[in-house]
Amino acid sequence: MNKQNDNEEDILKSYENNEWKSAADFKKLKEEVESYALHTFRKNKRINIRISESDLNRLKAKSLEEGLPYQTLVSSLIHRNVSGKLNS
Repeated sequence: MNKQNDNEEDILKSYENNEWKSAADFKKLKEEVESYALHTFRKNKRINIRISESDLNRLKAKSLEEGLPYQTLVSSLIHRNVSGKLNS
């Protein structure tokens, strides 16, 4: 059995404590995320960035909530920001 890291244990505890909530309009959210993922796969350039470990852990937790790899989530956040759709 693999030992879970602290972040995984926190996610599991929050799930077991019924702290997770369903998306209000899951079908619409799913379509949006699929669109972002599709655009993400049209890769042209690679970038490297440095972020804090705590931000990376929160990003990975958020990606689990959305059912996406965390790098896909980062790419979709960048795409939404530069296209003016981040707060839509």
